[in-house]
Amino acid sequence: MSQPCLEFLGVTGDEEALYRRLLRQGVSDDHDQVADEDADTADRAADGTEAKTDDGTADRLVELGLATRNHTGVLRPVAPARAVEHLIDNRLDALQEELEQAVRTSGVVESLQQERKTAPARRPPEEAPVIQQIEGMDAVRAVIDELTFFARSESLTTNPTGIISRESADFSRPIDLRILRRGVRMRTLMAAPALDDRATMSYLHELAGKGAEIRISHQPLERMIICDRSAALTPLDPAHTARGALLIREPGLVATLVALFDRMWAMAQELPTPDDEPPTEIERRILKTLYTADKDESGARDLGISVRTYRKHVASLMARLQATNRFQAALLAQERGWL
Repeated sequence: MSQPCLEFLGVTGDEEALYRRLLRQGVSDDHDQVADEDADTADRAADGTEAKTDDGTADRLVELGLATRNHTGVLRPVAPARAVEHLIDNRLDALQEELEQAVRTSGVVESLQQERKTAPARRPPEEAPVIQQIEGMDAVRAVIDELTFFARSESLTTNPTGIISRESADFSRPIDLRILRRGVRMRTLMAAPALDDRATMSYLHELAGKGAEIRISHQPLERMIICDRSAALTPLDPAHTARGALLIREPGLVATLVALFDRMWAMAQELPTPDDEPPTEIERRILKTLYTADKDESGARDLGISVRTYRKHVASLMARLQATNRFQAALLAQERGWL
């Protein structure tokens, strides 16, 4: 039985050969030829079946999500299940983009909207409101979906809580990625609590990696969504957003909201990179124990957590700080203002 291959997921033979070799060896320096694993590897290289490690193939592996590269240029393979998930996402993104392009060129949405316009109207078209009240979250989400689908130049969003729940991320992801794929400029303002929420920061870095511009504000934010500087959505009640929203198309009011967004944007800070991301409260406490605890067991006991959890946090912190030992990690953390 032949070995399953990744060609149906958009991976070439050379790319798959390099990925499989990385899985066998663990890491690879893409600036040098990887040493042969064993006699079989040498034989494959001799008969031309062993894939060469070149910068183009290595770059492609990183682009596909099959490998990561650190600051020294060393490639590390992504776990197979996660790697295949990346490939599936890539194929789905490409298919979705292809279908969206077909929809845009066919004019099917406009055709369907025309059907709705021909229905009996409660008021003449010229009296259509420039400010419309949208009640209920389902209706609000439908409006957001429609606004963002037709956005062509810019999307501005604020999040005053700073927290993106799993449900919200699942709803927002396809919308956000669709906007970014079309080349629409996306600017998002998040409140400071985002810095202490791992799930939120992970989603924000995902968007930033796709081209979104994201800043963190330590000042109060007004909740709003603005598309193409022509339509804006604000909550009916900022304290109870589930009640509904106001859809605003009045040019003067929209311009005022854009000006407010720009002022809040100017006062906000850039999204920290994953390595510069400040530690959570438990991580700060663990960093402090690196000064005082002589053993992992005593450090874990002082914090009331298991030794396994303690060591997992320490390893993560050392990697982020690029520290070679625990004492150096504590010093580097202090230099960054984490302690």
